[in-house]
Amino acid sequence: MESSEPHGTNKSRTENFNALVLRHKAMIWHICSDYTVGKAWKTEDCIQEVLISLWRSFGSFEGRSSEKTWVWRVATNTMLMLKRKEDRRPPTEPIEAVGVDEKDDETGNEKYKQLQQLINTLPEENGTVIRAFLDGFSYKEIAEMTGSSVGAVAMRIARLKRKLRLMYERENNL
Repeated sequence: MESSEPHGTNKSRTENFNALVLRHKAMIWHICSDYTVGKAWKTEDCIQEVLISLWRSFGSFEGRSSEKTWVWRVATNTMLMLKRKEDRRPPTEPIEAVGVDEKDDETGNEKYKQLQQLINTLPEENGTVIRAFLDGFSYKEIAEMTGSSVGAVAMRIARLKRKLRLMYERENNL
């Protein structure tokens, strides 16, 4: 019996999906941790949400953009959706896990945390653009993802870098 799945049988679809996740797991973690600065428990929850979103849309990936760009876009859109949901919820205090060691990586870096918190205060579209830049995407790739011209992306990134530098200096009395 032939499968209507674009990636072959369910088994091969699962294998293809697992391979995709393995190729991009660091980027997925990085995107999730950017939006959940300093909250390791929340990052793990968000990674699961991103994986669900990727699985749901995996069969519809047509290859019009690079795989990396597609994964980045799905992950970012998922995080923006989760952030909007969270912004609508009344504030609560999370129960902190006792005895859980946070990894000594970039999330432990105070300047990195502060940069991510400043980025979180930007309008959604600007935050998305600067995160793509910080994630190593080229101006051309960012233009493709946002439907802008390369020149417009370059100008926006330059303005955002200047704005973030001023915000950082103001916040740190520099």
